[in-house]
Amino acid sequence: MQSETRKVLFVCLGNICRSPTAEGVFRRYVQEAGLAERILIDSAGTGDYHIGEAPDPRACEAASRRGYDLSSLRARQVGRDDFERFDYVLAMDEENLRTLKRLAPAVHAHKLKMFTDFSSKNAQYVPDPYAGGPQGFELVLDLVEDAAQGLLRHIQAELDD
Repeated sequence: MQSETRKVLFVCLGNICRSPTAEGVFRRYVQEAGLAERILIDSAGTGDYHIGEAPDPRACEAASRRGYDLSSLRARQVGRDDFERFDYVLAMDEENLRTLKRLAPAVHAHKLKMFTDFSSKNAQYVPDPYAGGPQGFELVLDLVEDAAQGLLRHIQAELDD
């Protein structure tokens, strides 16, 4: 059915490094695939530390070097309605997945996955670069680009069914 949509929420701890990077990368891939009207994208954090803040400047700089623009994004915290609204609630690491499992109503538990489940690199998780140097942000981008391609292929196959 051509009008069918999918809604994807990327989740990390503070929503200023990994999940906004995933949102920005995936948004561009979706636009390039001509699916912006059929795949809706957002990001959030399990914590309330950075609500309303822009992504970390280091994340923005690393993303910008690869042609992604994160400047319009602002951090928000996951809310109970997110589990209802989104088809995919994708955690960046096991700690955030555990938090999401505690928050999600049982009827929506099937929507919770690790973002790296879609990776071809067999990555277990996307590491938090916040306390490290610039190389951490580059690694995040490498992992996010790979998993985002896999996620896009997965959703395209669903939408084509």
